[in-house]
Amino acid sequence: MASEPDPRLSLLGRLVGTWATEATHPAMPGVVVHGSTVVSWLEGGRFLRLDSRMDHPDFPDALAVIGDMGRDRDAGANAAVPTDAGTPPLRMHYFDSRGVFRAYETRIDATAWRWWRDAPGFSQRFTGLISADGHTIEGHAQLCEDDVHWKDDLQIRYRRRG
Repeated sequence: MASEPDPRLSLLGRLVGTWATEATHPAMPGVVVHGSTVVSWLEGGRFLRLDSRMDHPDFPDALAVIGDMGRDRDAGANAAVPTDAGTPPLRMHYFDSRGVFRAYETRIDATAWRWWRDAPGFSQRFTGLISADGHTIEGHAQLCEDDVHWKDDLQIRYRRRG
């Protein structure tokens, strides 16, 4: 018997659609990189897929998958993976055209989409403020390479198409 999808996933539905993107990065002052992101549910509605394409050779194309990865669904009886808070986290697994892959914690609410990872020497965090009409997300990422100081990283604006 299949269990009901996690209600936390329903908020992710706000991201579903096709988005035009504009990104800037401190390493490339004055350069605005255009691209697109298509967000869709994987069959079954348990995982959200994000496919991103960028129109600049120094910015990677990427695939990310978001879902409740606090359960190992291949373990027979949906064995829970232990978590500190007792609630399985939503996670985002990220892969890009450079061969980079990372895992992030993520959450979304009525006003913001957030993802982050705490990794010694390379922690990251992102906040995307969602407009009231849901047609724009203003994203601000930061990076911490010394485990103390955060610096600005990628800035990205998502504009819903259609």
